[in-house]
Amino acid sequence: MSTSLARGAGAIYFGPFLVTPQVFHLTPLSFALVNLKPILPGHVLVSPRRVVARVRDLTPAETADLFLTTRQVASMVERVYGATSLNIAIQDGKDAGQSVPHVHTHIIPRKRADLDHMGGTDAVYELMDGEEGDIGRFQSMRQAGRSYRFSAIESEGRKPRSDEEMRVEAETLAKEMEKEVD
Repeated sequence: MSTSLARGAGAIYFGPFLVTPQVFHLTPLSFALVNLKPILPGHVLVSPRRVVARVRDLTPAETADLFLTTRQVASMVERVYGATSLNIAIQDGKDAGQSVPHVHTHIIPRKRADLDHMGGTDAVYELMDGEEGDIGRFQSMRQAGRSYRFSAIESEGRKPRSDEEMRVEAETLAKEMEKEVD
């Protein structure tokens, strides 16, 4: 599915944020999108089309589709980014580090020693949590035309990307999704 096809499906929102150009895969109940501020190259998100804050708010059909879509996207991400493993995570609620009140799975491709410079394998959880992972706040300020400055530590590896960078990645991943077979 190309990004132009996603646009034909109507506006797609991640919480309150319009993300249609970032979408690279769409099902009747879920969508996959590239990440504004990836932890590692290939870090993408999968979310239900209906905006719901918590996993408990999903219908059984949405739950099944979300996880089947996560499985399919994860397979593609692992193949395309040459990963040997994946982190697949859900931060279910604000106190769990969820920065956008819309259920979403993080799919992060991993390779041996990829985060050794940041303290090791489990550094991924610190990067997802806290202010450096507060993509919702960054998106809100961005849409309001205000700049948001991440601290020097946050900015070392996780830089917010331009709309064009995300659109190009979404187009590339859409083509790769066409190669996936369930």
